[in-house]
Amino acid sequence: MAKTDQYIAFEKQVTAQNYAPLPVVLTKGEGVYVWDVEERCYTDMMSAYSAVSHGHCHPRLLRVLQEQASQLCITSRAFYSDTLAPFLDKLCQVSKMDMALPMNTGAEAVETAIKAARLWGYKHKNIEHGKAEIIVASNNFHGRTTTIVSFSSQEEYKHDFAPLSTGFVSIEFGDAKALEEAITENTCAFLVEPMQGEGGIIIPPAGWLKEVQQICQRHNVLLILDEVQTGLGRTGKMFAFEHEIDAPDGLVVGKALGGGVYPVSAFLGKKEVMELFTPGSHGSTFGGNPLAAAIGLEALKIIEEEGLAFLSRQQGNYLMDKLNAIDSPMIKEVRGKGLWIGVVIDKQLANAHDICLAMMQKGVLAKETHGNVIRFAPPLTITPEQLDSVLFVFKEVLSEIQGGRSDQEVSI
Repeated sequence: MAKTDQYIAFEKQVTAQNYAPLPVVLTKGEGVYVWDVEERCYTDMMSAYSAVSHGHCHPRLLRVLQEQASQLCITSRAFYSDTLAPFLDKLCQVSKMDMALPMNTGAEAVETAIKAARLWGYKHKNIEHGKAEIIVASNNFHGRTTTIVSFSSQEEYKHDFAPLSTGFVSIEFGDAKALEEAITENTCAFLVEPMQGEGGIIIPPAGWLKEVQQICQRHNVLLILDEVQTGLGRTGKMFAFEHEIDAPDGLVVGKALGGGVYPVSAFLGKKEVMELFTPGSHGSTFGGNPLAAAIGLEALKIIEEEGLAFLSRQQGNYLMDKLNAIDSPMIKEVRGKGLWIGVVIDKQLANAHDICLAMMQKGVLAKETHGNVIRFAPPLTITPEQLDSVLFVFKEVLSEIQGGRSDQEVSI
């Protein structure tokens, strides 16, 4: 542990402590596995919050990265490049959107969506300037910029960052009636995750999204979906919205769009929304750069050609069934879609963080969210055999923790 302890101490000296990582220092990755500086191997059940859906260091992505990097990387959008249009054309095809605006990170793409919604509200819906409102959902997570945290339900995300931005109205997630009641003449959009990730892998009631779309259409309100985590195969479909609707009015994508090797994101929308942007109304020096575009295009091709959405659905059902079969009083609920599953731990019986630490010591990396939900979201390339190894470790840890409380064993 000498190398690990030394590196962690070094990082704490020079890095702002805005994260609380597990005490493991990673140095290499391949497929579903990562290795630490002590040369120990782990199964990655986090995949960088869905950013590594293709698996670590996918050879096709590395080849494209190297080829494009040796030719042209960054120019800014002050000039055209020959990689951007093919990338965005493919992205529009798979998402059923008309046009796209490329960015780098998920939070940047969400900020773009907010600007697009307000722009549309003023230019298209004729809302009085300065009064546009966007409806959001409780327990949302859309990023950590000052605007975005202003409409977070989590006090720790916005505490001490006031003054907060206005123009947002929050309703309960999964409540279509609450949405309709919250809409006013100043409402320009409903910005929401189709399924909530950081909120604890929350799956809304069946039919909710379809009803939400009907309400938005009825009241001339944009439906903008944040699929930074749920998109690109994670929930068993190319996009989570495909479980219920054909397409939203606006779509935010990121994370897996960069194939786990480069930050790539975008806001996509219908033509009537996107054509309102003009030179100077929005931009990014790095957004849509040639390297990002080449990687993004290859990432989309791999998802389709390797059937990653199908694999996510297939292996996700397998993992869900196996987790539901575990007989442990510590497990209150198992919920999710595809390879995006949250296991809710009874706080009275066990600590989710302690479970993650114990699994780490046995070669499985997972992380808790909202204090008591353990997230299982591995690369979409994971096999049933690899999942079985993870399940063995998880059950062993539960048994050991329960054995420390009583003589009763966890059974299957």
